[in-house]
Amino acid sequence: MVQLPATLLDAVHERVLSGLDDSPQREEIARRVVAYLRNTAETTVSVEEDGTTFVITGDIPAMWLRDSAAQLTPLLRLVVAGIGSDEDRAVLVGLLTGLLRRHWQYIVIDPYANAFNRTEDSSHWDIDDTDRDNPWAWERKFELDSLSYGPDLAWRVWKATGDTSWADEKFVAAARTILETVRTEQHHEDRSTYYFRRSDCPAQDTLERDGRGSLTEPNGLVWAGFRPSDDACELGYSIPGNHFLALSLDRLGELLADVAGEQEDAAEARRLSAEIRAALQEHGLIDGPDGRRIWAYEVDGRGQHVFLDDANVPSLLGLPYLDCVPADDPVYLATRAAVLSRQNPYYYAGLYLEGVGSPHTPKDHVWPIGKNIEALTGTDDAERLRTLELLIRTDGGTGMMHEGVHVDDPSIFTREWFSWSNSMFCELALDTAGVHRDPAP
Repeated sequence: MVQLPATLLDAVHERVLSGLDDSPQREEIARRVVAYLRNTAETTVSVEEDGTTFVITGDIPAMWLRDSAAQLTPLLRLVVAGIGSDEDRAVLVGLLTGLLRRHWQYIVIDPYANAFNRTEDSSHWDIDDTDRDNPWAWERKFELDSLSYGPDLAWRVWKATGDTSWADEKFVAAARTILETVRTEQHHEDRSTYYFRRSDCPAQDTLERDGRGSLTEPNGLVWAGFRPSDDACELGYSIPGNHFLALSLDRLGELLADVAGEQEDAAEARRLSAEIRAALQEHGLIDGPDGRRIWAYEVDGRGQHVFLDDANVPSLLGLPYLDCVPADDPVYLATRAAVLSRQNPYYYAGLYLEGVGSPHTPKDHVWPIGKNIEALTGTDDAERLRTLELLIRTDGGTGMMHEGVHVDDPSIFTREWFSWSNSMFCELALDTAGVHRDPAP
């Protein structure tokens, strides 16, 4: 695994301390940021023989495209803020660009897989029946965020550093694979061969209609079989997933044009992005509980919609965090109010916690990831500090962040080791301390 330079971690500790001088818990927050960064690097990250970066989720030995990008995003904040020496930051950029090159390899191999093995050893989470046998795939659940996080992170790294080492020989091939997959899944019923079936499992772990998923009508949105939780979509068009995909396609277009010099592919990426955004406006909005327009969570293009929100990102709550909408957008604010209320069937409140959970975990479990996203998309700095202090108090005495935590008893939680959750604590702490993800405009 990877060891981060001690000089870098010392600089992180001092920067968080100085940025959180209003918090009586600033020493503990700073200590945890350093501990979580070290834990992620030393227990989940490895640099492979080809120089690419492989990142496991924690307690599962596979790499999720979504999780891996989110796990390493705090490193980009350190680069943007100029924390540590030039040599320290070069190490971080190398890990990020190595991860991107790993993403491109995997997307070319199989754009429908959500999680991958380190080698093509046919390891897998569970037995499933799908349209192709891929020994690299830990699981072939098709999720839009798997195609979105890589281009978005590449764009952020490029804007922050000017580095283009991630644009290797696989980048354009991966970009074209993404574009082809998007075009295909805009017409899932007619053009896609993808299916996913699993027997003797919970309903959310397989797709209905013999693995094809619920019936959809083409409308410009892109179909997905599964949510960022890895649970099956109830309806086929994820609204937060399409928001993030549209943003990532737009940024992919900029990378193709300005880094790779592929103007035709760049134009196609931008065309698809515009088409998805138009479809979101036409098909993704519903009437909220107070009569204001809000975003649905999923639609099917046939007149049905479902409203909920899930702590996994992309989420409705997380749209400003992903740069998909402004935090003060009226539709987002109305959606946010509904998400953070009993209108959302996965909003829970108890003695110790209240916030967004997930159908992926038991009832009455709030996700620390959701609490971090709630604070990151808010505008109250004092609330951000309170959230960090709350998360420290409700870690079940383990010193680590978890997947879901019971609202009435923090000693009850799921996943003792969940690196994405640790990284989201770092994101909130660093952001609150003035260490931002992107360069100042």
